[in-house]
Amino acid sequence: MVEIGYLILGVVAGILSGLFGIGGGIVMVPSLLMIFNMNILDANATSLAAMLLPVGILGVLAYHKAGLINIKDSLWISGGLFLGSFVGGELAVNINESLLVKLYAAILLYIAIGYFDILSYFKKNKDAKLADRDTDLQRPFWTYILVGIAAGIFAGLFGKGGGIIIVPLLIGLFNYDSKSAAATSLAALQLPVGLPSVVVYANSGHLNILFAAFIALGILIGAFFGSKLGMKLPSNVFRKVFATFLVIVAIYMVSK
Repeated sequence: MVEIGYLILGVVAGILSGLFGIGGGIVMVPSLLMIFNMNILDANATSLAAMLLPVGILGVLAYHKAGLINIKDSLWISGGLFLGSFVGGELAVNINESLLVKLYAAILLYIAIGYFDILSYFKKNKDAKLADRDTDLQRPFWTYILVGIAAGIFAGLFGKGGGIIIVPLLIGLFNYDSKSAAATSLAALQLPVGLPSVVVYANSGHLNILFAAFIALGILIGAFFGSKLGMKLPSNVFRKVFATFLVIVAIYMVSK
């Protein structure tokens, strides 16, 4: 029964969603392409629709209980995600599909390099710089909206929740630690921020509601367990596992 396959995919995506705060789309789209033989626009639409409901809410509650979520920042990011989602969807349905895949792979590799922190190994004063990080630095609200807009455009283009953009930016620009960034990102993705791009895809004939529903159910289950695992992983391990995962997905996308 093919619906069971979509449910299992949702569980796996949910685990990654809760673990990395990325929404789960990063595993859904490649899997829908490879296993379920969808084209990239159908896969994007199904992935985004599956994440419209607050399917990661169990993971968010677990992170919130651990005190890892900044609610105010997540709400500003959500507003930006909603704005950017429409732009990303419009771009996706009007761009060459082969170019779309290559752009996606390139962005994944770029983010992975940042997570591996390769350049810092050439800096002698790395530890001193880390010690001097101002973790209480306050940023104006509009900077979080801009993060959301960038993530929303990316999400609409590639069928992702946008967390793959949010998490690195929160870490690199806003001095979040890895776990708090993942938690705040996951919280921002619980509102129906991808609705504008889903409407664009649906109007272009690329949406299957039934498949998206089964994936959404799986995400709801998996996100809870992913968040529990994420809280137990040391931050350094957390970053390296995420980076390795991104590289694997990027290589797969390029090879296809």
